[in-house]
Amino acid sequence: MEAIIKSTEALSGHPFKEASKEQIYKGICEIVKLEVNRQWEKTNRKYNNKQPKQVYYLSMEFLIGGLLKSNLLNQNMLHICNEALTKLEFSPDEIYKQERDPGLGNGGLGRLAACFLDSMASLNYPGHGFGIRYRYGLFEQRLINGYQTELPDYWLDNPYPWEWKKDDEAVELEFGGTVQMERDNNGELVFQYINTDKVRAVPYDIPILGYQNEVVNTLRLWSAEPISSREQREFNQYYHQLDHHHSIDQISGFLYPDDSSEEGKLLRIKQQYFLVAASLKNIISNFKSNMKKSLKHLPKKAVIQINDTHPTLAIPEMLRLLMDEEGFGWDDAWEITTNIFAYTNHTIMSEALEKWPVDMIRNLLPRIYMIIDEINERFCQGLWFNQPQLRDQIPQLAVIADNQIHMARLAIISSFSVNGVAKLHTEILKTQEMKEFNQLFPKRFNNKTNGITHRRWLLMVNPKLSELITETISPAWILRPRELTHLIRHIKDQPLLDRLNQIKRENKIELAKFIQQSTGILVDDHSIFDVQIKRLHEYKRQLLNIFHVIYLYNELKDTPSLDITPRTFIFAAKAAPSYYFAKEVIKLINTVADIVNYDPSIKGKLKVVFLENYNVSLAEKIIPAVDLSEQISTAGKEASGTGNMKMMMNGALTIGTLDGANIEMKDLVNRSNIFLFGLTADQVQEYYHNGDYQATEIYQTDERLTQIMHQIRDGFFGQEFNDIYYHLLSSNDPYFILKDFDDYVETHQFVDQTYRNSNKWLSKSLVNIAHSGKFSSDRTIREYATSIWKL
Repeated sequence: MEAIIKSTEALSGHPFKEASKEQIYKGICEIVKLEVNRQWEKTNRKYNNKQPKQVYYLSMEFLIGGLLKSNLLNQNMLHICNEALTKLEFSPDEIYKQERDPGLGNGGLGRLAACFLDSMASLNYPGHGFGIRYRYGLFEQRLINGYQTELPDYWLDNPYPWEWKKDDEAVELEFGGTVQMERDNNGELVFQYINTDKVRAVPYDIPILGYQNEVVNTLRLWSAEPISSREQREFNQYYHQLDHHHSIDQISGFLYPDDSSEEGKLLRIKQQYFLVAASLKNIISNFKSNMKKSLKHLPKKAVIQINDTHPTLAIPEMLRLLMDEEGFGWDDAWEITTNIFAYTNHTIMSEALEKWPVDMIRNLLPRIYMIIDEINERFCQGLWFNQPQLRDQIPQLAVIADNQIHMARLAIISSFSVNGVAKLHTEILKTQEMKEFNQLFPKRFNNKTNGITHRRWLLMVNPKLSELITETISPAWILRPRELTHLIRHIKDQPLLDRLNQIKRENKIELAKFIQQSTGILVDDHSIFDVQIKRLHEYKRQLLNIFHVIYLYNELKDTPSLDITPRTFIFAAKAAPSYYFAKEVIKLINTVADIVNYDPSIKGKLKVVFLENYNVSLAEKIIPAVDLSEQISTAGKEASGTGNMKMMMNGALTIGTLDGANIEMKDLVNRSNIFLFGLTADQVQEYYHNGDYQATEIYQTDERLTQIMHQIRDGFFGQEFNDIYYHLLSSNDPYFILKDFDDYVETHQFVDQTYRNSNKWLSKSLVNIAHSGKFSSDRTIREYATSIWKL
């Protein structure tokens, strides 16, 4: 308590009684940082002295969320801080929420990267992240008349307390220009870069704390800055410099620029090259200064994990550095490169596998293009001469084809490991989407099912449930989450089930208060909290969910006395700014909510809530209160999912398709403890292959769907949604919303009946919690460390 007062007064320059909540927050940060710095220096000394093999995780996203509460937990200071703040007559949560979520990611990809860094530090692995320090996040979502409106997410409007600028470790990068080839005195080719645009990459380091083990790894984020020059004083050059500086600012300006335009595509490529070029220079510099060995030994001391295709330009950049700056020949450079990179694939959807126009890469990164072209030429020649049976398929396998550079293909042929993120996802990669590559490199493909850090997503966000678990089975689960399985012994323990029920109820009451404060909607905390929180995309099928809501509303209008368990449907999602269909779905959800929530005839049995600006902090409020977790993507489309794991860990039951990690959840908890419905991935593929699915037949024969479709078309809810109506029919319902509707409704009826038997529901909930330890990112990271990274 004394420390908080002194630190706050020193920072604010005012007596503690006059301090704002933000000043108290900053004062606590300063206290924590003193200990973090000591442990950070100690960790770095250990790595420098012992020189272990280190992991470098390259990702365009790191959705780390608020760090104060997490860092307090990891330093074993959270309980003490909460007590001190309470004695000072402050609500701890009111202080913690002064911290803004860093705008460093969008969804599952970035949250996974953050969980992985947490687990590496907590398991005492030397692993660090490299990303971009975006000044603006994706966007701040506001709902205006039910429509998504995008506002700038300037999360750095105040100094960020958890970053340290390392100006002395900045590196210089080059874009554009031309490449001139000459031969040196030994007849070797030498490449000179002429008339390039130079950029300075400045690192900002964020500490990543392990759980109560004094390990602090590093997340290094790069910021783009112009290289200062006092030359070019002429008037026209001055304005050229202003334009140049603006283009540099954009590189680390904002996350995911709209790539529907040529300018947007160019900026994305710049961002990706900026990230990898700065990071590789850093990695090589550290190796040379610490190891005093030839770079031939680099793969023994470093492994670089590429998180999705975004950082794939690291591969030709590594070759460029080794050949052009370190003097290696192609064969040696290729040997080093292909033994240091591992690639994680996150999608099987062809439209999400990055492809860049040849001319764009050639003009922006001329030397990188030459190297990619050489990789492609050697690979295709190898196929032609060594795999004659694949000659006809070379255009489908080539890195450069149809005037496009295929980044996933480049990553596959240049990495020593290619992993999927759930068993089904990996199987689809091996047997369908990347079948030929798997035949070429049969030992390269492997599975690493995603995970989440149970320290944040259970221990931190749900302290009451965590305390109950600890009392029941001991605190061993905190370090070894698979110990949660001991809860299975207690599924008939009535006092335990009663407490579990009470904790869920208290969490629901808290969420209901938040919903009322933020939306004005009053929800029944005794109702089923039915939740779908994830990125808004057609294949994730929020549309199927809202169709079910409309169906229930129609049923209640026809039969007001209908006996159904009250439901609160909670949505939270952002749609990409240029994704028109997804934004129409958001508007439809809010339009339906406006009718359903204020219709007295249904007696409050249904409520629909769309919570705006979904981020990590909002997820932390929602997840402990979830009864039913909606994981309803079209089978075969969701690589893994991690929201499903977070809600399972907090006692929610899942309604879902046999997709992504849902399948592994089903295998663990048994089919009786999860609500499954819909087509399988094989059936979906069969329909795609045969083309014998007719959406119009279902639309015309299922009276419920006919009514719903006409309602959204004809403006029953106050606005016409013709684009959704015609898209489902003219595109033949590409994600099988109409096809799966009947089974989905029937399964929800089973949910309703199950929820009425409180003990039965609670026992199923406990079974899910007990098996959720399998989905800790600690398990995932151990698998990476053992079979891929060889730490």
